[in-house]
Amino acid sequence: MSTSHTKTYVLVHGAWHSGRVWDRVVPLLTRAGHRVFAPSLTGHGEKEHLLTPDVDLDTHVADIVALLGERDLTNVVLVGHSYAGMVISGVAGEASDRIAHLVYVDAMVPTDGESALDVVPEMTRRLIDAAAASASPWRIPPLPEMPAPMGLFGVTDPADTAWLRTMLSDESVRCFLQPVRLDNPAADAIPRTHIHCVGSEPGGVTRRPVPAARPGGAEPQVWELRSGHDCMVTVPDALTDLLLKAG
Repeated sequence: MSTSHTKTYVLVHGAWHSGRVWDRVVPLLTRAGHRVFAPSLTGHGEKEHLLTPDVDLDTHVADIVALLGERDLTNVVLVGHSYAGMVISGVAGEASDRIAHLVYVDAMVPTDGESALDVVPEMTRRLIDAAAASASPWRIPPLPEMPAPMGLFGVTDPADTAWLRTMLSDESVRCFLQPVRLDNPAADAIPRTHIHCVGSEPGGVTRRPVPAARPGGAEPQVWELRSGHDCMVTVPDALTDLLLKAG
């Protein structure tokens, strides 16, 4: 039984990752007195063997909706990283009564009917085209490591990079092509926080526009975090501080 001071966090990983990517954040939130769940989506982590051409955005939305229902979670701070911005948006549409706050961590923020391809068209199209030319056109392998300061999803420390590689697996193309359904007006009233990872070098990133408030919703909180994309790996303490302020 939670107290009035206890929050319930559900942390949703992005494409190619697994729930383990939150391993440095979970104990920090737990020590602060909160309940934390960091599931792996279908096709990832302990569910990697379930990846098929039919896994799509709806599959991942259903994963989280099922978790909320099975554990009877309410007043949830639902956190989505990267592609999981699509997932938590869909979950908000289906289980708005269970969610107290939505947190988008360097995440895709769709409008009704948009897919990941619509939200991030250039990069996503390149990935889909590359998969189409491969022996398994339905699956997209993780992004390759890039030279510094990009690294592997913004992770550049060799030990961190090696750890991150252990949890990466392919993504179904359908996850990036299926549009999200955002036709529940109750979801618009859920408070929102946006955390933008702005890189580690001062002055090196263009500030993103602040997302507009949705009809019936409050103005969102927007914070910037000096980190690469996978901030839960590189700056877990700073990210946790921001998550504790949300909700």
